[in-house]
Amino acid sequence: MKVQDDNAAYDEINVTPMLDLAYVLLIVFILMATVSVQGITVNLPKASDAPSLAKPQTKAITITADGTVYLDTFPVTMEQLESTLQQYKAVNPALPVVIKGDAAVQYVKIVDVLALLGKLDITQIGLVTQNLVK
Repeated sequence: MKVQDDNAAYDEINVTPMLDLAYVLLIVFILMATVSVQGITVNLPKASDAPSLAKPQTKAITITADGTVYLDTFPVTMEQLESTLQQYKAVNPALPVVIKGDAAVQYVKIVDVLALLGKLDITQIGLVTQNLVK
């Protein structure tokens, strides 16, 4: 063990306690900054655990590659599609409709369905596409 004389000068400084203090102060400042930042207090509603008993209102129109038109899962003609959608529109004025067209279908069939939906004043329309895998 090295013993230092009383009159000799210190030639090394132990910085570990200063670094410990600096780290503690840094943590305190970080905690105080995150605690002091607050948003607007809002009373959020609680969600129900019970499953919804409401039937889905969205109707799906599918156009296959050969040009067959389906409403949900039933094949229909354009006249049947129009009359059925008029009935659904009478019950639900904000009737949402989703169109699923095959990639090989002639575009005129999809335009015919879109024109029919415009004629019936159905404005909530969605076109289903497939996500590209990268």
